[in-house]
Amino acid sequence: METKANYVAVGAFVLLCVVGLVVAILWLAGAQYSQEFAYYQADFTGSVTGLGKGTAVRYNGIEVGRVESLDFDPKDPRAVIATLQVQPGLHLRTNSSATIASEGLAGGSYVEIDGGTKDAPELVAQPGQRYPVIPTKPSTFQEITDKVSKLADRANDALNDENRRQLALMLKNLQETTAAIDRHSRDIEAILANLNKASATLDDTLVSARGTAQNLDRLSADADTVVRTQGMGQLPQLVIETRALVSSLNRLSNDLDRNPTSLVFGDRREGYTPQ
Repeated sequence: METKANYVAVGAFVLLCVVGLVVAILWLAGAQYSQEFAYYQADFTGSVTGLGKGTAVRYNGIEVGRVESLDFDPKDPRAVIATLQVQPGLHLRTNSSATIASEGLAGGSYVEIDGGTKDAPELVAQPGQRYPVIPTKPSTFQEITDKVSKLADRANDALNDENRRQLALMLKNLQETTAAIDRHSRDIEAILANLNKASATLDDTLVSARGTAQNLDRLSADADTVVRTQGMGQLPQLVIETRALVSSLNRLSNDLDRNPTSLVFGDRREGYTPQ
């Protein structure tokens, strides 16, 4: 009996030590866990496809934590509350923002946090909030979806009954114009052929004109050469001879004025002959 009592005491002691050790480990782990992470809340409106518990959280592109949980907002059926577990030293600002991003077209989704500016106050939990709430922005996919939806609405507005009727009328007129062009295709071909011939004739005319212009240029150059060489050298002699001719004509004219018959009978006046 005494041996059994010793075994029970030893077993109880060992069990108490194990329980105490587990409690100490859990307490230390909880204290370390609470010190290593900070929690924030982000309220996303619309679909959060791709997000789940454990999804990465990035701060300016650097991974800093995980998504702790996703819950529906009881006040807004369109909103989803995401609890984010991140490093405690981020010190997010009031103008920080969170959005759902994607790693390419086929990549997974993650939460991207924009750090904001250093001049803004630090983000803290407000009265009635469990964690500080990070403002959110629509994701790129959501923005594209909204734009596509708006384009579809505008397309539907553009394709109303009146616009469809006008479009059908335009297509009918285009078809009639195409048919008319097809009926007169031979005439159009003849016109194009005539234009080609006229263009060829015009090219010949331009070639002749260029030749004439070149000939004129050569003639002008030759004339200029003659004037600069022989013509300019003989011009002074020609001027002297012209002046002598004019002087002779003047004397003849004066003689005729004094004695008009001298041209027929000669000068019959006898000069003085010395004795």
